[in-house]
Amino acid sequence: MSVYPEEHRNSIPTRQSAMIFRLKTHVLQTGRFVKNILDKAHVEHKIAPVDGDLTVVGESSTPLWTEIDPSERNLQLGKVQNLRTALRKLNGVRVPANQTFSFWAQLGAPTRARGYVAGRELREGCIVPSIAGGLCQLSNALYDAALQSGFEILERHAHSQVVPGSVAEHGRDATIFWNYVDLRFRSTQDFAIEAWMTDEKLIVRFRAAKPAPKLAAEPVKSMLAILPISDHSSPNSCMSCGVIDCFRSPKLSVLSPASRTAFLVDEYWPEFDAYIGQHKTANDCLMLPIDGTKFNKANYKWTTQGFAEYKEQRVFTALRSFESRSLAQQGAERQRALLKQQKRLAKAYARSIDYHITHLVVTQSLLPYLWDEGVLGGRTFDVLMTSLPLAKLHERLDGAQSMHPKSPTLGDFRADQSIVASETKALRQARRIITPHSEIASLFGDRAELLNWVMPEMKPQTKLGTKIVFPASTLGRKGAYELRDVALKMNLPVALVGPNLEGDDFWKGVKVERLNSDNWLDDAAMVVLPAWVEQRPRRLLEAISRGIPVIASRACGLEKIAQVKSVRTGDVAALCAAMKEGILERHSISTGCSSK
Repeated sequence: MSVYPEEHRNSIPTRQSAMIFRLKTHVLQTGRFVKNILDKAHVEHKIAPVDGDLTVVGESSTPLWTEIDPSERNLQLGKVQNLRTALRKLNGVRVPANQTFSFWAQLGAPTRARGYVAGRELREGCIVPSIAGGLCQLSNALYDAALQSGFEILERHAHSQVVPGSVAEHGRDATIFWNYVDLRFRSTQDFAIEAWMTDEKLIVRFRAAKPAPKLAAEPVKSMLAILPISDHSSPNSCMSCGVIDCFRSPKLSVLSPASRTAFLVDEYWPEFDAYIGQHKTANDCLMLPIDGTKFNKANYKWTTQGFAEYKEQRVFTALRSFESRSLAQQGAERQRALLKQQKRLAKAYARSIDYHITHLVVTQSLLPYLWDEGVLGGRTFDVLMTSLPLAKLHERLDGAQSMHPKSPTLGDFRADQSIVASETKALRQARRIITPHSEIASLFGDRAELLNWVMPEMKPQTKLGTKIVFPASTLGRKGAYELRDVALKMNLPVALVGPNLEGDDFWKGVKVERLNSDNWLDDAAMVVLPAWVEQRPRRLLEAISRGIPVIASRACGLEKIAQVKSVRTGDVAALCAAMKEGILERHSISTGCSSK
């Protein structure tokens, strides 16, 4: 935004006046460029995770959406996109004691190549479209927080005119214009900057070791001349003033399109595909790894019809497929590789999200990385929840490991704490949590939308089976220890589907049979999965579709299905009782199960 008040604010701007303005700015920018080169304090500070134990010494919270005129929406969206881009260079900045923070040294030149778009800029008495327009909301917030924190203000310029609803109405504003109109301040102690957006607000927070000192009655003054605010009348806007003779008057083609939603997905879930089909509009966008229907890839067979566009990541998908062939079935190396792949996909999607998209529906695996990229800020978003939140998942696995400390798999991997923290923050801000999993839905109260599981089409079982089937690999998190304990107590044989990853002698004392994964249900009398963690109970759904009794822990997410007997996760006694009841109902077989 310009700090120079125009002499004739009611006159129509001309190309000549704009050219003169540009020549003046070039001269001023060149002079400031030379000055900054010679100024050793003009540096970009490093970004690092912010210590939450530090004291909040200043905070600014301002609304993002202040213009209700529909014709202004395009510039409003551009402003929010510019804030997103700037926050990537600002959130997490650590400034050492007595060193200068400079707005432009930290952000760099605001160009299209760096992701900035047309936003709102106050120039010559008008609000005009300008690349990186709207960054003054960020400089205002930084200045306001710096005043609250008692920092020394080295350079600050007031706006030449007040935009209604801005902090300029209270004299706590700081305009900026690359690169000669800067905002600079410093503190006598180390401080960190947190800066992010919700769907409605821009929040800037300063943290330091000590509380902020009491501010003086008079505001801190700039060391440079501060131009006075000329008046408090509203400036004209190029998008709504109606002066079509002005060369800046926009053509109809640049007016804002309708609001759009983007659906960001990864591996195919039929429940989510049905949900998207019910909620998409012809104006929306689908982002997926690859068109699974076109390329006959069942794990990506999302419905692509009915969208304005769908965007694929074919190169990424090919590389992921190649990498996945060499991964082990289980273990830390596999999990680390999967997380890296999810991060790469999230970054690819982030680069493809048009700034006119105001709402996102994202699959959970991408969530922490999209949060870190800043693309969720300034938008509403819903989450397609496929598993427990990472924090809850770690807690669940830690509990299982404490009960089975000899397990080689229960403690083999935990996600990095930074990923957990990012997911937690994003989930806290999400508008809706969408899932067919009953346990996951129960964690989010009124924000949860519980979907129906999609039942596979299978022929009913024609005769009573004879086998108790464990429909998973032998893993601690799948409840293998609990089922083994019950099998030993009741002297029951168990039919296994999947490899044994808990050790060769894990099932010692239990009569086991290995089933072919193609016909594993043919002779099943009962399917039992007392898992600690189960995000996709597809095999249980197959059993239900064939009319075979299912006993499952609550962690399997099937509590709302009448044909399933749900037991408390990790409760061996409850599992034993449920299996005894099921066997008696099915076969009238007496067991030696203890009632304890």
